[in-house]
Amino acid sequence: MGFSLHSHRCMETLNSSNPKIYIWAALASAHQCHPLPQTLSVLKSTPQVRGMHTIIRNKETSRDEFIFYSKRLMRLLIEHALSFLPFQSCTVQTPQGQDYEGRTYSGKQITGVSILRAGETMEPALRAVCKDVRIGTILIQTNCNTGEPELHYLRLPKDISEDHVILMDCTVSTGAAAMMAVRVLLDHDVPEDKIFLLSLLMAEMGVHSVAYAFPRVKIITTAVDKKVNDLFRIIPGIGNFGDRYFGTDAPPDWSDEEDALST
Repeated sequence: MGFSLHSHRCMETLNSSNPKIYIWAALASAHQCHPLPQTLSVLKSTPQVRGMHTIIRNKETSRDEFIFYSKRLMRLLIEHALSFLPFQSCTVQTPQGQDYEGRTYSGKQITGVSILRAGETMEPALRAVCKDVRIGTILIQTNCNTGEPELHYLRLPKDISEDHVILMDCTVSTGAAAMMAVRVLLDHDVPEDKIFLLSLLMAEMGVHSVAYAFPRVKIITTAVDKKVNDLFRIIPGIGNFGDRYFGTDAPPDWSDEEDALST
């Protein structure tokens, strides 16, 4: 598999457009009273899904159980997301010599792109259901002086512009990291309507921000919480996903953007 690593100059060009991200977020905040966008799809809250959310949201849940039920939710989320891919009719012959009218994926290829670090925890679930899927990674961190997100690392498969791209991050609060990642994909000629943003949990603010900035991106999650507090933590939320999953300690001022926008 071939990969392309883009130059520091490319990263600086992307970073220079960051003020637009904050403008979009500010404008999106004015839409908080509006209905959630039609580009959003939330996994049906069945008793099973609600039960798994109860376990991973519970602060008393052990790390082993947190990982186990998070993985189950990731698998359900990705299976749900794949139903939005384009399919076309096809006919196959069964072992009994009979024709079966079915459906087959009509795109070229599927590529997963994880926003480090929490997004990479979704890669095994994607690999489990998408044979030969290609994987890329993006690392976005906060500039300590400006407080704005910056692209620090980028590794994408070649010819990604022809693929449907599954962009993965476990939590989205303000949407700043997700919007920058989408911008990176667009700058690599991925059509906006071929980008699917997947997250286990999103805040309404993040949903509106992404949808306002990129109205053709499909947003898919297992749940949407209404609030983000002054520290950009989703309320009621899930805690610091990366630290709960990897068993590390969160700093006192962590936010739900920490895995992509760490200081």
